[in-house]
Amino acid sequence: MKRCCIIGVGICLLLSGFAEEIPLRPAGKEWPPVIGAWFWKDEQLETYGYKPFLDAAAAESPYTLLTTSLRISKGEIVDPHVRAQIGRAVNYAEKLGLRIAFDLDIRLARRAFRARYPSEQQEELVLKTVVCPSSGKLTVEFSGRDLSDHMTGGTFPYTCLTTRLVRCYSFVGDEDGFNPATLKQLSTEHVSAVSEGPCKLIVKLAAEPGCSVCVVAAHAYLTPDVFAPHLLAFQREIMRQYADLPLVGVMKDEWGFPPDHSGNPKHDRYWYSMPMAEAYAACSNGRDLIRDALLMNLGCKGGEVERQSAINRYRKLCRDRNVVIEDDFYNAGKEYFGKDAAIVTHATWTPYPGAQEFRKHGLDWWEATRDIGQCDESTPYPCRTSLAKRWGYPLWYNQYYSPKADAYARELWAGALGGGRLNFHPLYPLKDVSIYERHCTLMRQPFMRGLMRLRMLDFITKAPVNSPVAVVFGHACAMNWTSPSYNRVGLDIASVLCSQGYPTDLIPSSLIGSSALRIDEKGFVALGQQQYRAVVLFEPEFGSADDLDFFKLAAKGKSKIFQVGGWSCDAEAHPLAAVSELSSSVNACAESKVCLEQVMQFLEKTGVARVTGWTSGTKKWGQVGGGRCSSPPMTGFTVLTDGTCVQIAGSNDPEGDSIQKTFSCQGHPVTVDAVGVVAIRLSADGQILAFAAGGLKSIQIEGFDLSLTERLDLAFERGTDGRLHGVVQGLKGALPKALLAITTDWERLRVE
Repeated sequence: MKRCCIIGVGICLLLSGFAEEIPLRPAGKEWPPVIGAWFWKDEQLETYGYKPFLDAAAAESPYTLLTTSLRISKGEIVDPHVRAQIGRAVNYAEKLGLRIAFDLDIRLARRAFRARYPSEQQEELVLKTVVCPSSGKLTVEFSGRDLSDHMTGGTFPYTCLTTRLVRCYSFVGDEDGFNPATLKQLSTEHVSAVSEGPCKLIVKLAAEPGCSVCVVAAHAYLTPDVFAPHLLAFQREIMRQYADLPLVGVMKDEWGFPPDHSGNPKHDRYWYSMPMAEAYAACSNGRDLIRDALLMNLGCKGGEVERQSAINRYRKLCRDRNVVIEDDFYNAGKEYFGKDAAIVTHATWTPYPGAQEFRKHGLDWWEATRDIGQCDESTPYPCRTSLAKRWGYPLWYNQYYSPKADAYARELWAGALGGGRLNFHPLYPLKDVSIYERHCTLMRQPFMRGLMRLRMLDFITKAPVNSPVAVVFGHACAMNWTSPSYNRVGLDIASVLCSQGYPTDLIPSSLIGSSALRIDEKGFVALGQQQYRAVVLFEPEFGSADDLDFFKLAAKGKSKIFQVGGWSCDAEAHPLAAVSELSSSVNACAESKVCLEQVMQFLEKTGVARVTGWTSGTKKWGQVGGGRCSSPPMTGFTVLTDGTCVQIAGSNDPEGDSIQKTFSCQGHPVTVDAVGVVAIRLSADGQILAFAAGGLKSIQIEGFDLSLTERLDLAFERGTDGRLHGVVQGLKGALPKALLAITTDWERLRVE
């Protein structure tokens, strides 16, 4: 048996009686989860194949929630033997005090769905345009490919099932697009289309001298059509099969259309199906999606308005449908597993708010319903903080992986300063190392002690990181490739402000329509608990009349409004007099640099306090206009929206660095000697409402003095009844008299 498991079992035996008195994990659902990502390979399907990891996780990690997903080749989520093994694992985990949210995504049952609904597979239109020779025939070839992403790792790809001819057009045109007067659809009777296997199609047709020809083909993939009529019912059917298990919830990860890492730079590929074409016609007064694909790809002389409108309509249709699927999954999870069921993980995929996400799901991060803001990998921090506020939870969670264990320490401490926690993905990529060993390696790292110190902060955290500025980017404009600001979401502005000590949230303008982004009763533009002192309206072209009304009202309120970029038309590309209606009430800026200067001057003039500035970004994104993104350092100071002051220190020691300093919180000096983390929240008269610290030795504030002979991780807060209750961890022996003098109501946790 592996070393990690042996140690875990030994500890369990030695501490079995002690553990009942002082648990490793806190009781009660009010604590934020400590999340580990568990991926099943074929070995987990073997008899008791789930036990080694669960035994180790229960004995040696602080995990309380396991986001669990299949990566198997020997079955699908709906297969009886898979369902039975998952049931055994979930029941065993519950006995160990571990909660599991299992991945019941329909993509883990793609073969079963196809067997029942063979005509409901996802298709993709591919457009190829060629200039006709003076005579003879044209030959156009299409080559499909099997697609792969994280959902297919260890299983089978999104196999290209068929490639078929859809339509042929001829026209006269140039770089400005086709001449609509010359466009005609060619009869397929005069076209030869020969398939060579499922992926390759050879199309031959007579040349039309002086014209160009666009041939449209479609690849079908082994995955449910996003617009499939039976998708939602099948999704719920999967969930019903597991409804009798003690799952804490379910997960859907990186949902959307099949993967396209290119982002479709030539704009010559379009997701398609007959149900999707019908939905497109319904929202466009009967327009033909295939014909509009040609328009969106090539453009049309004199038809720029028509093209812009079609792109906006297509993008929104894709986003809206993916949101429907995400929300139905969320609602079904609550119905089958209870109102408190955890619905995890994240909607982020690449994970940058750019071209790849536009094509994946229309950038639905802020609309795919979750109870907790969740993301993954290198998601920009201004997106993380806004997701926390969007879903009303104090923290965001980022699923993180690296092949190097020490990289997790940086993410842990930087994330804490940025208002978040990690979902611990096992070490990746690593060759010739089992997932079990990757997990165990993480559990043995010193930063796990740092993670446990941060639990003290979790005990008192009731609000997210305060961001005095929001950048609201034009969602439709960012996704419309006819716009000069295509693939730009204002992240450059947000990153610079963060680096100057002003955390900034990045928000899509589409949230205005959902009422999540609102003007609160005090007149501030607000998202969740966050009131914004300044709002940058970034490239709002194609914004709706409702968006305009929102910002006209916002400009009369307490938030200062700045604008970058023009706004001359709505989503249908119809004229909209936004510039003239806003000109007298917003600060219009010609470019981002000018806007940054004006926002900084406003924040300084109005006395908005700075926190520790985030580091300038070092990662250059692969998308056009991606730029660089800043991230928090591992040591620094920040403030939550409820006034809680937080000191984080983890730059040198993964378990936490020494914090010996005096700092000001809400105008009151606080002197502390602690390790890793200190947080304090005060009432208007300076009374301590909540306090948390790792390795606390002493704290002094006017009217309160606590000194300990031995360092302790502890936290306490004042309840609505005025009484204090708290938690200590790692204490051996009796509670110190100094703590009992504060309150006798202490929960105790042990530390491995």
